[in-house]
Amino acid sequence: MIDPATFEDVLYEKRGRAAWIIINRPKLYNAFRAQTIEELISAFKLAADDKGVSSVVLTGAGDKAFCTGGDQSAHEGQYDGRGIVGLPIDELQSIIRDIPKPVIARVNGFAIGGGNVFATLCDLTIASDTAKFGQVGPKVGSVDGGWGTALLARHVGDKKAREMWFLNEQYSAQQALEMGLVNKVVPAAKLDAAVDAWTETLGERSPTALALAKRSFNADSENIRGISQMALNAVKLFYDTEESKEGVRAFTERRKPDFHKYVK
Repeated sequence: MIDPATFEDVLYEKRGRAAWIIINRPKLYNAFRAQTIEELISAFKLAADDKGVSSVVLTGAGDKAFCTGGDQSAHEGQYDGRGIVGLPIDELQSIIRDIPKPVIARVNGFAIGGGNVFATLCDLTIASDTAKFGQVGPKVGSVDGGWGTALLARHVGDKKAREMWFLNEQYSAQQALEMGLVNKVVPAAKLDAAVDAWTETLGERSPTALALAKRSFNADSENIRGISQMALNAVKLFYDTEESKEGVRAFTERRKPDFHKYVK
């Protein structure tokens, strides 16, 4: 049995028919390490197996960040756990897709890098008006070559997705709404009430109908899973290069990276 009381990086709460899964690393802007990913996977499994849960809310602790991607202090070439790149990120991404219940991203602040990918993967995304979205991969010697690129392009369009990945700018919640990455934007003080309204509505719906609808939507983009697996293996090789490591060093040393000196 999974005991959420043993989690260090994640909080698991049931609120009515909703399971709230909260990344609890606010001092690090809810950046994730390998342990965080493992606990998130376990939390989603709990929610999946609980017949009393109709929907899942994924969010971050505090009011600064939803999630800002991988913890760079735990990333030197590879991350600090299992999985293709030292993170079982593919398992987490898959369970967000596969859990037969709607998953709501409650974006309360920065959704950057891997956090932006989570918001992309969730079935619904509701953001406070203070939220910020964006990708940083090429700035730090990284990339998500699967869901974070291909599925993002389905949400926001190919040109805008390329802009996000190539230029690494940040976008307001209103901009994210206009481009199709977000379903709804509300004042920060009303975020929880808006999320609760959605989870209460979902709690009144047929669980089987919701599951079938989700699987039907997913079927159309299921080929991206194969792209993601291939891309992760390529990223593993990339992380072992000095070019990628320069991104991590520059980030930790708070300077601009010089990638070009490592290009062969």
